[in-house]
Amino acid sequence: MNLRTSNNLVVAIITISFSLLGLSFILGANPNAIGSIFSFYKLDAQVPAHIMSMLAGFAFCFVGITSLHSHLGFLNRALPSITAFTISLLCLITLFGANRWLASEGGFPVIGSGQGIIKYFAVIPLFLFVFYKDALSDKAHIAFNYVSVALVLVWIGAMKFFAFEANAIVSLVESSPFMSWLYIVFSVQGASNVIGAFDIVSVLLLCVGLLIKNNKLIVMAGLACCAVFIMTQTFLITAPNALSSVTVFERLGQFVIKDLWFIANLVIIYHLAVFNNTPKETAE
Repeated sequence: MNLRTSNNLVVAIITISFSLLGLSFILGANPNAIGSIFSFYKLDAQVPAHIMSMLAGFAFCFVGITSLHSHLGFLNRALPSITAFTISLLCLITLFGANRWLASEGGFPVIGSGQGIIKYFAVIPLFLFVFYKDALSDKAHIAFNYVSVALVLVWIGAMKFFAFEANAIVSLVESSPFMSWLYIVFSVQGASNVIGAFDIVSVLLLCVGLLIKNNKLIVMAGLACCAVFIMTQTFLITAPNALSSVTVFERLGQFVIKDLWFIANLVIIYHLAVFNNTPKETAE
């Protein structure tokens, strides 16, 4: 996978994901997702909910469309980059808001809120790689992309050991032809524990592979991590009301579409850590 192919794939993921998220906000499918962010900045009293959703939607669509045009050389790379960085930082700062944390669980991020917000960490290294690759060394790019993947897999994986998370994923797991067997073998909490352990072990093995520079381990662990994010995409097809506007553009869709960013992070890690360090005669 050469640099051009990697860039094309990452830009395609950015364009698709940001455009879909933007459309979901423009349609006002889940105004609470944006309302909680505007509320953190004390803007909810000044800006009506539907206007908040429209503004957010146009900003996301702007990133998706201008990223593609910048990649093709038609626009300045600063346009999508600055907008994407701003969106990510504004969302990430809200992690310090009280509504993101569940006091009854010792302050652990609340399901569907902190989990979704933490995913914005993945956006920044994607734009740095595509538009500012020479600004950082390959090692720095690898570290930045790995931290994004590790943060979300460890965070969300750890949540699977809590009862409220185990119960929350029941409808998704039991309706999935790929995962429903877990409830035959394990209890609800047991199945959730297995999923959480898989998330955490996969990303830890990827870390080991990167540290010892073992290409086989990097590929195997990377595929395991990628499988997690691919699996969440299948929920759009297998979940109740699958393939409907409700599933794609409301809470579930907004949550899992962001997982496409981590697939892009893993593509970058593979390109820099494996492909770039493999002799050309064996890389193809």
